[in-house]
Amino acid sequence: MPSTTPLTPVVSTPGSSRVHLSKGQAISLEEQGGTLTVVRLGLGWQAAPHRRLFGKRNREIDLDMAAVLFADKVPVDIVFFQHLVSDDGSVQQTAGRRDEESILIDLQRVSAHIDQIVFTATSFTGQTFQEVQNVFCRLVDEANSQELARYTLSGGGRHNMQIMAKVHRSGASWRMTAIGAPGNGRTFQDVMPAILPHL
Repeated sequence: MPSTTPLTPVVSTPGSSRVHLSKGQAISLEEQGGTLTVVRLGLGWQAAPHRRLFGKRNREIDLDMAAVLFADKVPVDIVFFQHLVSDDGSVQQTAGRRDEESILIDLQRVSAHIDQIVFTATSFTGQTFQEVQNVFCRLVDEANSQELARYTLSGGGRHNMQIMAKVHRSGASWRMTAIGAPGNGRTFQDVMPAILPHL
């Protein structure tokens, strides 16, 4: 049976200017970066070492990032490798740059009815999170490349999907919440049951 134990969040680093989020923690984007226009959520990870006859060896791991756009808890759009830009043009998947995967969010262009954007990391090739370590997502101000917040997870699990975080409206402003919940599935329909409890 797949493990349902969430990965363990890494605690804050003393003296760091960015916020290190713990599971369930939410921050105001305005308080972290002033008036933000475009932010980027980056995803990174490392392959967990595997023992071989002649010592440890890392196996290639490929995680895919997706952003699911919700309106009043109803999924209305998704951005992933087969649909790179949201229908309103406000959310788009980009080249990894400093991260393995990244998604840009133009906060001012997000359609008014969209109130939550949930970010997932999924292994569509079948590997589980037992084979990866130090999975993180980080929020960056695209205007100056300043990292505003980071959520890092360590551990493993016999699941192939992780709900990392969400960016959501709070009145006229935006907030980011770290989720860190496991799930299983390879398609949009598969992952929805795991996402809905976190809306």
